Amino acid sequence: MKFTFSWLLDHLKTDQSLTAICDALPMLGLEVEDLHNPLAALGPFQIVEIIEATQHPDADRLRVCRVNTGEAELQIVCGAPNARAGLRTVLAPVGTYVPGPGITIKQGKIRGRTSQGMLCSLSELCLGEDQDGIAELPADAPVGTSFADFAETAFSALVDPVIEIAITPNRGDCLGVRGVARDLAAAGYGQLKDMDFSAAEGEFDSGLTWQIEAEVEALVPLISGRMFEGVSNGPSPDWMTQRLTAVGQRPISALVDITNYVMIDLGRPLHAYDADKVTGDKLILRFAREGEEILALNEKTYSCVPDMLVIGDQHGPDDIAGIMGGERSGVSDSTTRMFLEIAIFDPINVAGTGRQLNLHSDARYRFERGLDATSPVQMAGYIARLVQSVCGGRFSHLVVSGSAEIAPQIVAFSPERTKALTGISCAADQQAQILTDLGFTIKRTTADSWQVEVPSWRNDIDGPADLVEEIIRIHGYDNLEMTALPRDNYIAQPAFSPAQLRPVLLRRLLAGRGLIEAVTFSFLRPEEARLFGGGNDALGLANPISTDLSMMRPSVLPNLLSAAARNVNRSVADISLFEVGPVFLDPSETGQRTAVGGIRIGAAHSRDWQEAGRTVDTFDAKADLLSVLNCLGVRTDNLMVSTDTPDWMHPGRSGRLLLGKTEMGCFGEIHPRICDEFDLPSGVVGFELWLDNIPLPRQKGPARPLLKLSALQPVTRDFAFIVDEAVSAQALVDAVRRAARDVITDICVFDVYQGKGIEEGKKSVALTATLQPKDTTFSEDDLSAISTQIAATVAKNCGGVLRGA
Repeated sequence: MKFTFSWLLDHLKTDQSLTAICDALPMLGLEVEDLHNPLAALGPFQIVEIIEATQHPDADRLRVCRVNTGEAELQIVCGAPNARAGLRTVLAPVGTYVPGPGITIKQGKIRGRTSQGMLCSLSELCLGEDQDGIAELPADAPVGTSFADFAETAFSALVDPVIEIAITPNRGDCLGVRGVARDLAAAGYGQLKDMDFSAAEGEFDSGLTWQIEAEVEALVPLISGRMFEGVSNGPSPDWMTQRLTAVGQRPISALVDITNYVMIDLGRPLHAYDADKVTGDKLILRFAREGEEILALNEKTYSCVPDMLVIGDQHGPDDIAGIMGGERSGVSDSTTRMFLEIAIFDPINVAGTGRQLNLHSDARYRFERGLDATSPVQMAGYIARLVQSVCGGRFSHLVVSGSAEIAPQIVAFSPERTKALTGISCAADQQAQILTDLGFTIKRTTADSWQVEVPSWRNDIDGPADLVEEIIRIHGYDNLEMTALPRDNYIAQPAFSPAQLRPVLLRRLLAGRGLIEAVTFSFLRPEEARLFGGGNDALGLANPISTDLSMMRPSVLPNLLSAAARNVNRSVADISLFEVGPVFLDPSETGQRTAVGGIRIGAAHSRDWQEAGRTVDTFDAKADLLSVLNCLGVRTDNLMVSTDTPDWMHPGRSGRLLLGKTEMGCFGEIHPRICDEFDLPSGVVGFELWLDNIPLPRQKGPARPLLKLSALQPVTRDFAFIVDEAVSAQALVDAVRRAARDVITDICVFDVYQGKGIEEGKKSVALTATLQPKDTTFSEDDLSAISTQIAATVAKNCGGVLRGA
């Protein structure tokens, strides 16, 4: 929201400075985002008088000027044809930044003559149109003074400071200058000036009326219109065009500029129709029909959808209600009969239409936030007189459709509520004055019980807490006293449950393992969703922000692969990413899960002088997954590995981890077909785990018991078993662990061999078992008994025999 300081002063009678006003606005909840003060840029410029102007001896179009600055005489080389003795003009001394051309003045020589500054034109000072010549100031302009002081009076409209404030979604009433002035007046920074909102009696009956179809009556609670005849739609007056230009609006013509001016001045969007271009005697408000199109004022054509509110005539729709008018019935320079619309439209419908069409406008921005429900009638007289004063002509009686009788909202309120909610002691009379200054009407039934009538422009007020907020906002947030929270002497209880802590722990773990966290959208392309078992139409978005992001994701892996592809396209060779976030399997209440997934591409570690580099493989992904499970307190020796993996994983280089019948997650190499779909090289590995499937610890204490380390020396024993080639290494490891579970702390497979000396259809699997004594050191008899038990268990469960036995 932009406005100029003088514009604010049209509504606020105050002696406060610009600085004081800008300091006050943030305390009222209106953050100042930018302050553009042209006078500040003009401060270094000086008013000087040319004493002498002679022809440059080496250039036909240059003059050598001797100028009086009031303190010294300087030599300036100037190319302006109007540079002459006796002329008072503007000097940019050496070191001054000139805003027009965007240059900083330096002392130098021009064709051999020293120039100690620059004489400026008004366009170079951003104070006028381009002109061939330097600025010509009045003969009594004070030489030696700052040009900024002179410009403040002589060019007041062009150097008017522009204030830009951020408006929160609930404060639609401050999307007009008057709303901002009202808040400042209530806070004691001036007095709100009166405006003439009295009704204006027309001279004739309008030739156009409203027709609201029954299906859209709820979307148009109130709309008014007025016919203007004999208007002149020429250029707007300077005061209006200068203000509109200052706030970023492009002046077009008087009628269009008036609608834009009122929108910024009062926060009230309007729309002007050329009455001679309207077919029939009615403007019809209805839902759009399939196949209809509207050529809008931005010269773009929009296809209508059935739930879109439009305004049209017998010819068809021409106006997207609350957002933008149509080109067909828009006003032009030749317009002499104009019909002016002042409406209230349903904010939700306007917002939905705008999103569907991807069409933004200042009108939509205001309608979405809610307008003064009485404004179509209450402001109609003021607007009619403004149009007549600028464009002439005469106007009709007001044409109103809908209910002009708006039931006021009444909020029961007690002044004691302010103390209870904020801790601030604010006298009841002061609270009443604040609310009154903001436009509220108070009826005191008792000293502690008020009936507060909410003004029609405050759509954000719902209850007593909102009134407390208004009181404190105006009273001053800086008056809130700092109060320390009570601190009792007890041991604090954990603020988060174990389930809530899991994502935090996993982020730290995976970052420590060298993966970078990615935060991606929870939706993706339907084609990508189908690659990972998703694509259920019930999980499609009704109103996606992009056609490429229209389906809820069934897995975090496709989002990570997309992120990796963008990095690969930028020549990043080694990539390690992870994400913790929601996935969606179906639209039921239990269909959303929390998943953690990661991918690795490229080198596991780069080569150096000690060893060759190694690319990532399935076991890197498995190690990541096992680390995650270990962090969550899952005993990895209880897990089973299954090769029955999803079809987006490589069928021979992937696995699933099961805890009983519950699937924990999957790991391995991504299927080459999937890599091709994402334009990634083959060899991408990854893992995914579903946190909801991980059992929570049963005990109230730590997730795992304290680690007990034995003081006795561990012993390692190597075993080589010959088994059928169909027997998996995991089955062999499980059998060995089962044979001596109490003493075996680790098992590692270090060799698999098939060939000479091994019967066909068999293989040799060698592994190392770490044995840890608990109470006494192992004797040779103990170790022999354990080895015998291991061999017997393997023979029973896997049909294996010790190699060489």
